[in-house]
Amino acid sequence: MTTRRLHPAWIVAAVAFVALVGAAGFRATPSVLLHPLHDEFRWPLATISAAVSVNLLLYGLTAPFAAALMDRFGIRRVVAAALLLVAAGSGLTVFMTASWQLVLCWGVLVGLGTGSMALAFVATVTGRWFVRRRGLVTGVLTAGGAAGQLVFLPLLAVLVRDHGWRAAALVVAGAALAVVPLVVWLLREHPADLGLPAYGAAEVTPAPPATGGAAARALGALAQAARTRPFWLLAGGFAICGATTNGLVGTHFVPAAHDHGMPETTAAGLLALVGLFDIVGTIASGWLTDRVDSRLLLGAYYALRGGSLLVLPSLFGGAAEPSMLVFIVFYGLDWVATVPPTVALCREYFGAAGPVVFGWVFAAHQLGAALAATGAGLVRDRLGDYALAWYVAGALAIGAAGLSLLLRRRPAGVAPVPALATTGPAAPRVWRYRG
Repeated sequence: MTTRRLHPAWIVAAVAFVALVGAAGFRATPSVLLHPLHDEFRWPLATISAAVSVNLLLYGLTAPFAAALMDRFGIRRVVAAALLLVAAGSGLTVFMTASWQLVLCWGVLVGLGTGSMALAFVATVTGRWFVRRRGLVTGVLTAGGAAGQLVFLPLLAVLVRDHGWRAAALVVAGAALAVVPLVVWLLREHPADLGLPAYGAAEVTPAPPATGGAAARALGALAQAARTRPFWLLAGGFAICGATTNGLVGTHFVPAAHDHGMPETTAAGLLALVGLFDIVGTIASGWLTDRVDSRLLLGAYYALRGGSLLVLPSLFGGAAEPSMLVFIVFYGLDWVATVPPTVALCREYFGAAGPVVFGWVFAAHQLGAALAATGAGLVRDRLGDYALAWYVAGALAIGAAGLSLLLRRRPAGVAPVPALATTGPAAPRVWRYRG
């Protein structure tokens, strides 16, 4: 009688999940620290939002290079170093006295650290370790990072209220440090290192040799992908995705609710509910991605998100009314449900270069988030409320639905071409498809 052993792919996925949740804590802090920092240092909300924007921008721009670095130096080293950067950036904020230090800690250090464990990390893990259940695992890992960010909010809000914002920053630094030993111990590189096929594969695929520089590989993949129409449609839609989630709702929902008389702890609790329902929505999206055309899924997700944002300004009040709770549930199901189908489409259009190209698509996501974070702060400073920001975001999301539906299936028989000649025999290959 033989016993069926757990495939190591599931252990790698579990460690990746914990690492993503550990890194998510600091990304949860800006929304609960905007007003405390404003009250203590008298910095304008636009200045504080600009630091958040630097974080969001670097979070995205780091992703494609991190994906290439993982190919060059290994997942374990890159993720461990990223967690140390998050811990340093979070811990050093307790000593800051000027706004440039906020930009350095929040923006640069934490942006680089969390960007190295962004969704390109998810694409790399699932691409190496899974053939079967790839969409589902992508959904679970994506939900871990996004939901972890939001589920931290109630704890951080209580810490800020009872012990000050510095206590919250130190707790996040400790959480990031605590994950490092687990990553070093259990995070494996390739199934071939263990003499096993990827989960759901029939044969062992040798790990490709590390050739070429990470920067050259990342930039080469961008140069090839940027010649195709699908890349720009995906990047445009994902930029709007970032603007309508991390940039606007993730950064400004709590301050906007506070403007209407809602306690910050209550508003943070509502965002935590978004995180909980996001787990359900993103896992379900991963399951659907394995079964339904990803283009149709993206069109539906963006259109529904746009409609919900257009009605949000009328739902704010001093308490969490039932209508607001309905919005929270609905929006939570759609929060990052866009990720599994976007990863799948990058893999379809760009083949083995899919994770690196997705890193660039994700960079567009964070560029949109950065613009929205600063823009919404300026709207609030100039107009006294956030209403215009919500309406613009809703219209943009509906536009993203249109971009997604313009994507076409890759024709059968289209041959791949080398992404960059200097990257050697293991060079990623992308689809030259202009349709």
